[in-house]
Amino acid sequence: MSGWGKISDIVGPSNVVRDADGMSPYLIDDRKLYEGDAAAVVRPGTTQEVAAVVGVCADLGWPVVPVGGNTGQVGGAVPRGGPGTVVLSTERLNRIHRIDPDEMVAVAGAGVILSDLQQAAAAEGCFYPVSLGSEGTCRVGGNVSTNAGGINVLRYGNTRDQVLGLEVVLPDGRIWNGLRTLRKDNTGYALKHLFIGAEGTLGIVTAAALKLYPQSLAVGTAFAAVQDPAAAVALLRALRAQLGDCITAYELLPRIALEFGIRHIGPIREPFEERFDWHVLVEAGDADATERLEAALAAAAEDGLLLDAVVAQTGAQRADLWKLREIGAGGHQYRAGALIKHDISVPVGRVPEMIARGTAAVHAALPGTHVIAFGHVGDGNLHYNLVQPDGHDPADFRARTAAMNRIIHDLVAELGGSISAEHGIGLLKREELAVYADPVELDLMHRVKSVLDPQGLMNPGKILMDRGTAS
Repeated sequence: MSGWGKISDIVGPSNVVRDADGMSPYLIDDRKLYEGDAAAVVRPGTTQEVAAVVGVCADLGWPVVPVGGNTGQVGGAVPRGGPGTVVLSTERLNRIHRIDPDEMVAVAGAGVILSDLQQAAAAEGCFYPVSLGSEGTCRVGGNVSTNAGGINVLRYGNTRDQVLGLEVVLPDGRIWNGLRTLRKDNTGYALKHLFIGAEGTLGIVTAAALKLYPQSLAVGTAFAAVQDPAAAVALLRALRAQLGDCITAYELLPRIALEFGIRHIGPIREPFEERFDWHVLVEAGDADATERLEAALAAAAEDGLLLDAVVAQTGAQRADLWKLREIGAGGHQYRAGALIKHDISVPVGRVPEMIARGTAAVHAALPGTHVIAFGHVGDGNLHYNLVQPDGHDPADFRARTAAMNRIIHDLVAELGGSISAEHGIGLLKREELAVYADPVELDLMHRVKSVLDPQGLMNPGKILMDRGTAS
């Protein structure tokens, strides 16, 4: 029997997609930067089916590229193994196996949509903290494989911090059952960490055991205007002194981001009569969060740390404040022309320096470039977007991507930061990783890859450059 006959018998003929129209959505990334090629898209429905399919591919030397919700920002799920590649979709592994309010654990298949997991946890009086813009379409396996971040990292950490255990299909088709739910387990190497953030290059995550938390009794949300990013950092320090660790989100938003939203989406409900250059959105979870947040902001205002502030008093007002963040961070920035995006992190205290020096260097390289630096300043993560100058040739601006990357990433490295805070490496940043990663660290990555995937069949071409091409 042929390989395709075996795979069809494993998953059923309807779950082997080989026509161009059916495969098309799986072959291009969310940002439409990359397009790949594949022989088929296979949609197994169980871990055993995943293992059997991967085993067939390993025997035949066929590359395998796992894909979840395909919402990644760095091309990590675009097949680049050649026309014989098998794209393995986890979308049918969409069962929430259990929500345990006593153990505070969720066990979910890799294909579970993040928002569905959040809602299932909430229905049991629990809270799953990973929250990001694509939560209505991204999937648990992809979150684990990219170590997804989002707005609540300040208090709860990245996806890595939520993972208690994993079930993984290895490149040779074996199943590693590490789906433990223990909070304490010191039995040797913590193998789960090999697969978190590995972007499917070491194996396919098929299920995850994840931490849950008690739901906050109340949530306080405020939008404040500050003089500059340095004032935003100072305000965070002051709020922490008053509120402790109950601050869950702290988002920096410049006026230019709102202006781009107004230009391309339409008018917004302005929170202040006066226009300010910099804002922060802060959220805290506590029994009396709104009152405590109001008091902390009032004290900060007396100390000159903010220019103005509004505190949401209703759920609708809270939604309006988060809408400002959504508008300021939206994909509409593409409508202004060519866009060069950076997902970086630096120590929180270096954020003001990163913004000031990065902006000056970008303007020196190409005057008129619009710098839109926003994001999760509470954990040092900035989305440092560069939009072409008004009237500039988009093709010329895109051609400057490597030069602009060097400006931003050199500064990030100088400040002790990371060139990829929460989006991963994928295809987009392989060359950058080869430049900025410690040589010993790179060597260890290559060694791990060669041991777990000696044939190089698992999501080939992602994260690591071939040793002969790395610079």
